[in-house]
Amino acid sequence: MKNLYVKKCMALLCAGLAGASLLLSGCGRAAEGTSSSLAETAEESVVAEEAADSSSSLTEDSSADSVDEEQNETAGSEASEEETTEEAEDVDQASVEDAPEIPGLTCESVMDLVYAESFDVYYYSDGYKLIDVEGDRQFLLVPEDQEEPDDLDESIVVLEQPLENIYLAATSSMALFDAMDALDSIRMSALDESGWYVEHAAEAMAAGDILYGGKYSKPDYEMLISEGCSIAIESTMILHSPKVQEMIEDLGIPVFIDHSSYESHPLGRTEWIKCYGAMLDKEEAAEEFFNEQLKIIEQLDDFENTGKTMAYFHINTEGQAVVRTSSDYIPKMIEMAGGQYAFSDLTQEEGNRSASMTISMEQFYSVAKDADYLIYNASIDGALKNTDELIAKDALFKDFKAVKEGNVWTTEKSLYQATDTVGEFILDIHEMLTSGDESQMKFMAKVE
Repeated sequence: MKNLYVKKCMALLCAGLAGASLLLSGCGRAAEGTSSSLAETAEESVVAEEAADSSSSLTEDSSADSVDEEQNETAGSEASEEETTEEAEDVDQASVEDAPEIPGLTCESVMDLVYAESFDVYYYSDGYKLIDVEGDRQFLLVPEDQEEPDDLDESIVVLEQPLENIYLAATSSMALFDAMDALDSIRMSALDESGWYVEHAAEAMAAGDILYGGKYSKPDYEMLISEGCSIAIESTMILHSPKVQEMIEDLGIPVFIDHSSYESHPLGRTEWIKCYGAMLDKEEAAEEFFNEQLKIIEQLDDFENTGKTMAYFHINTEGQAVVRTSSDYIPKMIEMAGGQYAFSDLTQEEGNRSASMTISMEQFYSVAKDADYLIYNASIDGALKNTDELIAKDALFKDFKAVKEGNVWTTEKSLYQATDTVGEFILDIHEMLTSGDESQMKFMAKVE
């Protein structure tokens, strides 16, 4: 049915129908009450995006994840393995009994997860799988040689395998696809070639294997159709542009939102590789890669806490400080590196899962003024060239201990895309706290 729908949409495009509402109604999928054109909808979403960008941090997302993506982020001893096991016990493990009921199918097993808490994968008879994203939707993966089950709950989104010609707007996930050698499943990207720090992704775009499909808030709808897009993978930034998500889905293309930026442990974010492994039938490659990262993290268990404090932040266009909540994975990385996060008790209101929080400079000053180190998150705002740039953002920075003592650092803009090498950033922070040797760092640089 989906292939027939795509062909019909392509036929309409070829006929030269430019109006978005006409296109959608011709496909029998027009959203009720929608009369604006694709361009108008995209423009409205840009407004929402710009408003969101002023208060978002690193994860996509990129950018909320880039950081909220925002914009878009590991062989241990027997003792460290026991510690990892104990910590993993805090993660609620799903069981077969928790599996959603699928008519005609039997749940046979559940994916084993160590740190990730925002998704579960259930394995059913006849090769069916169901991905359950916490706080979002459930996605049923239908094998290529199987049909959609009869009487399936309408709330469950059907994904027909093989998933190919993917539109990837959750840019922090590209490194995970690369780690599974699965870039060939991605046809369109929300970043152009110049925006990629994942080497193989940039090379694929240069070769024309991956096309620029428009940014998440203004995708190239015609390209999504003409390239036979089977799924759009978005960061949580798409939540700021609901009309864009609606338009993509009205074209018969399922939208999957990556929630990895909500993970509280750095490896929870990396463990989303298992989710994508399930989508692409690459569970073995995903498991192998994740276990390698797990071993690297286990080697960091010996770092002693130095007692030194630091703030991780950037300044938005409104002159406000955007910091990470205390439950986010960045404070966890700081702790693992031997430091203490200055905003140790910063939490969101109940029901708000955002990893970042926007506070006034006065609030930031009251907590971070005496911090031993300042780490500027360049994923959104760009790296600082010198402390004068920081002071130009707000004169209060002149009174900060870290500024006076020359302990201001900046991340590389590439950090938010590095979900496959979280151990490297932890090592960078540890190096900063001890030797301060920049030559040993991958994602950080000192601001003079």
